[in-house]
Amino acid sequence: MQTFALTVKCRTTRGIVAAISGFLADNGCNITDSAQFDDQETGNFFMRISFQSETGASLAALQDGFSVIGDSFKMEYDFHDEAEKMKVVIMVSRFGHCLNDLLYRWRIGALPIDIVAVISNHLDYQKLVVNHDIPFHLIRVTKENKAEAEAAQMAVVEETGAELIVLARYMQILSDDMCRKMPGRIINIHHSFLPSFKGANPYKQAFERGVKLIGATSHYVTGDLDEGPIIEQDIIRVSHAQSPADYVSLGRDVESQVLSRAIHAHIHRRVFINGNKTVVFPASPGSYASERMG
Repeated sequence: MQTFALTVKCRTTRGIVAAISGFLADNGCNITDSAQFDDQETGNFFMRISFQSETGASLAALQDGFSVIGDSFKMEYDFHDEAEKMKVVIMVSRFGHCLNDLLYRWRIGALPIDIVAVISNHLDYQKLVVNHDIPFHLIRVTKENKAEAEAAQMAVVEETGAELIVLARYMQILSDDMCRKMPGRIINIHHSFLPSFKGANPYKQAFERGVKLIGATSHYVTGDLDEGPIIEQDIIRVSHAQSPADYVSLGRDVESQVLSRAIHAHIHRRVFINGNKTVVFPASPGSYASERMG
């Protein structure tokens, strides 16, 4: 039996949940998981429903049939086949811990995505990527060719049909133009010290200041550097007995985990942009385990 997901965003008002659940019931669908949030500050309503079609109704038929309800509540909505894997382009520079982690999770089925390409401005990970039977694209970036380089990057995205770009420690700043072309579809990872420890060697700066917690933040990329809506964060405790190298090692572990969790939430359509923030619905029980077993 096929499992679909319905995502909804609209202004909050009475009767939304009843209308949605009634529509699904009338079309022979059984709800298996549901999450909703009514933001009292913005007046926005968010909902994500997983359901199974017991009558074999197609995704297109459900999408068309729902238009009356969607229009009446002025919804932003979409239906998704949960078996379909999102096409993803990964971009990386010279730090490979996040790339390696994503490739491993992808290989064992813990991160159900379709990696259609890896783009880098260096050759460091060409062999690694090619050995995974994934196309590798070397696109050098300089101050003089930045516009041409981004055009080449976007050509890869468009040719592969990628729906998401993941910056797995890609160390080039994307232009406002590129961010506008992929709104809510570029995810970045960085250490949580920003803006306290800017510039080079943030972990060394943190060590010298004697911080007790280090962490990482994954967020959507916007034209405002490192200020896009946050998707996922985590921290780990460190002590005076640890070295700057320990900070780097522990920080890379946290970065890898946070980035993978952010991607996992995005590909399952559990993230909704809400102004400068996000609404992130939790994964249904057993979802990570079932994907690992799959």
